Amino acid sequence: MKSVDVAIVGGGIVGTVLAKGLSERAKLSVALIDAADPKAQEKDQHNFNPFTDTRVIALAKRTIDEFAQLGIHVEALAKHFQGEMPPLIKHIEVSDQGHVGLVELNHSDYNIPAFGRVVSLSALTRLVLDASADYTHIAPASVNAVTQHQQHCEVHLDSGDSLSAKLLILADGGRSGLAQQLGIDKSVSEYNQTALVFNVHTQLPHENKAYERFTATGPLAFLPFDSEINNEKATGNGFSVVWTVEREEADLLKALDAEAFITKLQNAFGYRQGKILRVSNIASYPLALTTASQITSHRTVLVGNAAQALHPIAGQGFNLGLRDISTLIDELTTARTENINASNEKQDGFDAGAFNVINTYKQRRKNDRVNTITLTDTLVRTFSNGYLPAVVGRNLSLLAFAATPMAKRAFVKQTTGYADGSSALRKARAENVEKAVDTCR
Repeated sequence: MKSVDVAIVGGGIVGTVLAKGLSERAKLSVALIDAADPKAQEKDQHNFNPFTDTRVIALAKRTIDEFAQLGIHVEALAKHFQGEMPPLIKHIEVSDQGHVGLVELNHSDYNIPAFGRVVSLSALTRLVLDASADYTHIAPASVNAVTQHQQHCEVHLDSGDSLSAKLLILADGGRSGLAQQLGIDKSVSEYNQTALVFNVHTQLPHENKAYERFTATGPLAFLPFDSEINNEKATGNGFSVVWTVEREEADLLKALDAEAFITKLQNAFGYRQGKILRVSNIASYPLALTTASQITSHRTVLVGNAAQALHPIAGQGFNLGLRDISTLIDELTTARTENINASNEKQDGFDAGAFNVINTYKQRRKNDRVNTITLTDTLVRTFSNGYLPAVVGRNLSLLAFAATPMAKRAFVKQTTGYADGSSALRKARAENVEKAVDTCR
């Protein structure tokens, strides 16, 4: 039975980045167990193979900075798009359909180059996978069961093989059911909403502007991203769209032809970008807030969607998961270095699954996790209904927010990922951005 310091279940972007960071920075032996086939090429809008996933994501400023610390430079994604750089988000407009509430955020007001960057999820996963060979990649392979022992976890694979690990990390998006097998309960709060995900081309160029528009049934987000639709390539006028609607309406919208769908979308979004010219195929995902009762157990840690799956409003869920793994990499690297220094030995016998190590990680993630979950859930419940008092209240809130620099600074810090001051190292990394944001005019 092969023994490693860390076994990671789940080979999506979260698990792949984590494997790279723990093997290269923390110098731990790592096995990444991936149910997906990395050789798959055919795109499927309804599967969860990270190598063929059709979605795009907005990487927050802090996520981009911490990727760079790990040797992952998102600028390298240009090679996947004929030399084109993934679009930056420099401007954000938040509005309420049919009402006066409006907030505009511009990167120059906060002395930062951009709020984030929009990237292809499958291209990013392949970039990270190609950037490292310091860990064992077991794929395609599934985990049938896990047995927790006092000094290790035993991972049983569908091949019949087993793996021994000092620390087990679940980065499987919560789909495997392993957390429940280990006694970690999960609470699910249904939103009765479905996210429709697709790309569009518009009459006017995006000019690096993203939109978050609240409607009576849910938020509508436009992220700048040039794609090809019906053999037509966008040239600075493309967007990736996440349209949140009630589940019954989602079924009706998906049944429409392209022309009728565009008419509905235009009515919801308006003409800020002129006419919507074309739309891609549509993927759909049911939405709920799913949170694990605990993010650690005996020699076990949950990260990303395995720990918390959030509503896509404000684009915080994915970046929260990446902050999970950056903290875990930092904690294990620091703990192992301290262990070596204390023992004065190269072969330090470091225990990656020791209680004090994973408990420190749990404490460091507490505030950021609670704050981000609360932010997204509050936004969903406040801005996804047509109840008149709620409409009046949210528009007054948007107007007050637009007129209050301090509130805007706090929001920018949270959404760029720099609101968490849980460690001196993280504060040091954030210092330049913190100072820049605090100079908001």
